[in-house]
Amino acid sequence: MPARKQTTSLIGDLSNVLPTALASDALGASRPIGQRLADFYALCKPRVNSLIVFTAMIGMFLASPGFPPLARFLAASLGIALVAGAAAAINCLVERTVDALMTRTRWRATASGMLTTGETLGLATLMGSAGLWLLHAQVNTLTMWLTLATFLGYAVIYTLVLKPATPMNVVIGGASGAMPPLLGWAAITGNVGPEALALFLIIFIWTPPHFWALACYRRDDYAKAGLPMLPVTHGIKLTCLHSLLYVVMLSGATVLPYTLGMSGLGYLAAALALDAVFLAYAFALWRRYSDALARRTFRWSIIYLTLLFVALLADHFI
Repeated sequence: MPARKQTTSLIGDLSNVLPTALASDALGASRPIGQRLADFYALCKPRVNSLIVFTAMIGMFLASPGFPPLARFLAASLGIALVAGAAAAINCLVERTVDALMTRTRWRATASGMLTTGETLGLATLMGSAGLWLLHAQVNTLTMWLTLATFLGYAVIYTLVLKPATPMNVVIGGASGAMPPLLGWAAITGNVGPEALALFLIIFIWTPPHFWALACYRRDDYAKAGLPMLPVTHGIKLTCLHSLLYVVMLSGATVLPYTLGMSGLGYLAAALALDAVFLAYAFALWRRYSDALARRTFRWSIIYLTLLFVALLADHFI
């Protein structure tokens, strides 16, 4: 679609959405506080953030010869979770008009107006501030500053600047999503070493093929919202080729923990097996694309990362 027509279409869609959102906003203010808090909790994307906190915890375990100090472990986990939840809520608030146009996100309380702008911003500010204070007071200053940088990278740089501007948004913005294991490492050691950077690199390279699989089968939603995701701007075939190349690079990156002495042969064998399955999915997606296969690839990418970090953890203790 030509850029002028696409912009005109988006403006027309927004003009239909905004009056409804404003009317719902007034309704949202009168709803019971318990329901509004539940809606805010959903805006914090608990399923996504559970993976963020999980990888941060793995970073803490790998940075310790045994079990990390319990008080610091709990404080760091909670602090990172609070800031990550606040970043997710701010992301939903900034994108509320775009979310209202997309089937996948129109249910969000910010998109439907069930939560007001003031409520969302206020709760996110309180949550994020509490998380940063906890990290500063109970963990260390480095982790607090790195977590704040992660918040700004996701909620501001990615959401406001990169996502609406370039099809490479998930590549550049993936740095924020790759930070959790590095944060966990810093929480225990007070520094950032090559081991932490290896964990960061794994998630950084994993992020594009993970999100591109989603963007492929949701391409009509993204096109309607006017977001320049790679499948929308350059087509399915090129996106799947890029995904395959990234999975090839990812397969190399997953060997780094072994070469750095962070893990043994058990992890290496598990990583190579997981890489082989991911490569098979990415190759199949490139050769014979279907929305159903893209959905399966997206789901597998989440299972892949979870099992990879479980393998790291198991190898560390065994």
